[in-house]
Amino acid sequence: MLELATLGLLQKEPLHGYLLKKQMELFMSGCISVNYGAIYPLLKRLLDRGLIVEEEDNNNNRKIYDITPAGRERWLEKMLEHPHESWVNARSRFMIKFCFFSYLKPSQRLQLIEHRLKVCQLKLNDEDLQIIYDDPFQASALERYKLEIQQEIDWLIQQTEFIP
Repeated sequence: MLELATLGLLQKEPLHGYLLKKQMELFMSGCISVNYGAIYPLLKRLLDRGLIVEEEDNNNNRKIYDITPAGRERWLEKMLEHPHESWVNARSRFMIKFCFFSYLKPSQRLQLIEHRLKVCQLKLNDEDLQIIYDDPFQASALERYKLEIQQEIDWLIQQTEFIP
């Protein structure tokens, strides 16, 4: 997910590592944990794979990173994939993708929303969520969880209204 977020942020403008981390925290802190220990090794891997380039910023003595055409292709591939992963990771991945919807074609946005809707609807109908608990706190937690899924479904449906 960190690769997807990094390449997505570099779509807009070249950034140095500190600003990249700051923007990730601003837009994606509810989805991924961001720390310098992960960012700089990732930037090195992306450089080695030719997905980004590094330039010197003579004004601030910092390295600036920019996405390459190969990086844009990789980003699009990561945007449109649906890896098999946990419910929590899938939710986080979708929200990261949503932050970059403006860089996608309307049909691609719709495809991603429809896939997430399907996943949410399947989760809401999962037999594990139909269990009735005797413990009032467990029952309340389960109802809150189901409500959150329903709210996400409602929100996703609303988002389709903005796609031409």
